[in-house]
Amino acid sequence: MAGGRSAIIIGGCGGTAALASRPIGYSGRIVAVSAEDCPSSLPPAELERRLLEMGFVEGARVEILHQGLFGADPIAIRVDGATVALRRREALAILTEPMAAAGSGVTESLAEPVSA
Repeated sequence: MAGGRSAIIIGGCGGTAALASRPIGYSGRIVAVSAEDCPSSLPPAELERRLLEMGFVEGARVEILHQGLFGADPIAIRVDGATVALRRREALAILTEPMAAAGSGVTESLAEPVSA
């Protein structure tokens, strides 16, 4: 395992870490998308292209909504208002930081408001 990859995978809710390592309910912003060390079946350039086309771009807000029952895979992610399902091994390519660290001061939810 390359030294750079383990630095991305490690990390709970604080600091910069891969989206795949974040818990349900996590809200943050995308810092970078890099699939170089990602264990995907796709070539790194192709995985990065697909993620960018789905809206996983630098600065986009993300929130983890749900995870699969068996092996916690796939995960449902809201990215700037759209809901997308990703395998955790592909979410390793998405580097995020918590909303408070992104300069907002308060963790905000991307969930739709519920009307009474």
